[in-house]
Amino acid sequence: MRIDIITVLPELMRSPFEASILKRAIEKDLVEIHFHNLRDYSSNNYKQIDDYQFGGGAGMVMMIEPIDKCISALREERHYQEVIYMTPDGNRFDQKIANELSLKENIIILCGHYKGVDQRVRDHFITREVSVGDFVLSGGELAANILCDAVIRLIPGVLSNETSALTDSFQDDLLAPPIYTRPADYKGWHVPEILLSGDASKIEEWRENKAVEHTQSRRPDLWKKHQGE
Repeated sequence: MRIDIITVLPELMRSPFEASILKRAIEKDLVEIHFHNLRDYSSNNYKQIDDYQFGGGAGMVMMIEPIDKCISALREERHYQEVIYMTPDGNRFDQKIANELSLKENIIILCGHYKGVDQRVRDHFITREVSVGDFVLSGGELAANILCDAVIRLIPGVLSNETSALTDSFQDDLLAPPIYTRPADYKGWHVPEILLSGDASKIEEWRENKAVEHTQSRRPDLWKKHQGE
């Protein structure tokens, strides 16, 4: 997978890709990450990429020309299945979207800033608009990092145990069940006996039941979705 990220703050984005799982994914050639500074595509000496709104109003708007130049230059080199715009009013990012994106080969992510981008960018270049929650960040960079982390860990070979991602919360519209590790008895707090039994079928049944209980109590909205309501 190749991910090209268009941003005005590439330095803000680099650190997550220089450590842990994301770094290993890059070193194993399972993913390529490329940052593109939008100011490099500005047409004036001031590297301007924003301007005032037509019609007045508070806040600056990202201009269409630098974005057009950057996306067009990238598209001349390869085909992109998705051009994603990180924006608070996009579709809520979830595990289903992460799963879908993990199957793509080439993705562009545009990080919003200021009041957002000229609407013509959204009308003519963007294939998917994504939000990480009902709140506003200073820019789309941190949201893009969240998306990249969630997607990249799903690529086969990234996690040391490839089945791990399949049992994560939200994969089946259920939250994950409780998990335990050594010691089995800590200060009188005991691990459930069933997990120590070695009976794989009973352990799996216990986990499924706990996942249902967990989801029903904490996320009734997700439980309804799981039931197809």
